[in-house]
Amino acid sequence: MQTLEKPIIEGAAVSALIPQKPPIEMVDKLWFNDDTTTISGFSVKADNIFCMDGVLRELGIVENIAQTAALRVGYMVSLMEQNGEKVNPPIGYIGAIKRLNIHQLPPVGSELKTEVVIQQIIFDVTLITGKTTLNGEPVADCEMKIFLKKD
Repeated sequence: MQTLEKPIIEGAAVSALIPQKPPIEMVDKLWFNDDTTTISGFSVKADNIFCMDGVLRELGIVENIAQTAALRVGYMVSLMEQNGEKVNPPIGYIGAIKRLNIHQLPPVGSELKTEVVIQQIIFDVTLITGKTTLNGEPVADCEMKIFLKKD
């Protein structure tokens, strides 16, 4: 994962780019985005719906990876709109998760970084790999198929 100095966008600007809304938002920073890779950030708070016993549970980690992919799409759409194009961002659904490894459950107060890399796009299906870290140490990794809803 790349070393990053400051987020491209954060807070409400991130929230505006994803379809998920509180209490399900699981990304709050966009650190990096290019043709194939997106890196998001997420601050784990005690009142998070996916926290229990002082840690972020597995479902929250998986949702964080999926929302990083959603943030990627939302950010790319926002760039197109800045160039005068009107684009409705597609809604994505997790179609499959493979090779999920949970290495640790991050404690409340953690700052996660999640990297999503596009492996392949076939029609309305995107295959990604996702990797979440905490202070450079692995939290989780997986492959995910995301299906985009057609208009």
